[in-house]
Amino acid sequence: MLVRLPRSVSEAQSCLAEGAVPVGGATLVWAGWQRDGFPEQAVSLRELPEAKVIGDGALGSAVLLHEIDERVPEVLRKAAGGVGTGAVRRTATVGGNIVGSTLRCLLPAALVLDARAVVLEADGPIETDLPELLAKRPLLLSLHWREPVASGYRKLTDQLRGEVPFVVAAAVGADAPVLRVAVRDGYDVLSETVPYDTDTGRVLRALALTPLGTLPEAVFEAVRDVVGGVVERAGAR
Repeated sequence: MLVRLPRSVSEAQSCLAEGAVPVGGATLVWAGWQRDGFPEQAVSLRELPEAKVIGDGALGSAVLLHEIDERVPEVLRKAAGGVGTGAVRRTATVGGNIVGSTLRCLLPAALVLDARAVVLEADGPIETDLPELLAKRPLLLSLHWREPVASGYRKLTDQLRGEVPFVVAAAVGADAPVLRVAVRDGYDVLSETVPYDTDTGRVLRALALTPLGTLPEAVFEAVRDVVGGVVERAGAR
């Protein structure tokens, strides 16, 4: 198998046009290739500047999870820090986690940041939303968002849907007075947006009227805690 390392977007386009398969960090695809056979060509974006950005409201798809630090919002940093083991985080990439994984540990954090995705298509890079990204699964270059007023995240290792832990993410957006909450429930992610209010009780009552209100009580209790912390920090700014 030939692994190609493009250094420009045009080179990456050529790789895709010639049938190269995105490899990410190979933490997920390698086992499948060993079982089903290796492709003739794979493409890694680890040398592509557009896919290695961190900070200023952007995160590249080739960034390794262990590289995610204070340059991104708390919700995204904590989500990355809760993925797998240290060895996994030193290999797994942002793009592989969001597009290539069924768990999509970073997706709830990206949703509450109202992130947009820059993807590479035949005509070049375009911007799209996260539902479109997940439906079509193009090659992800980077995520972009506006810095939130406050954000928070929790992984509930003692609350499982099957073998998958619930996670709770929340953020108050900078561009509108709203609070976004996303919960991973098994392999699905529930996402809701309600008006922001400095009164946590009013925010929680609004959330209780959404599908999030049907979550197990222990999970909604975590929603209460995460949302309460985010509302408190947002009100203090």
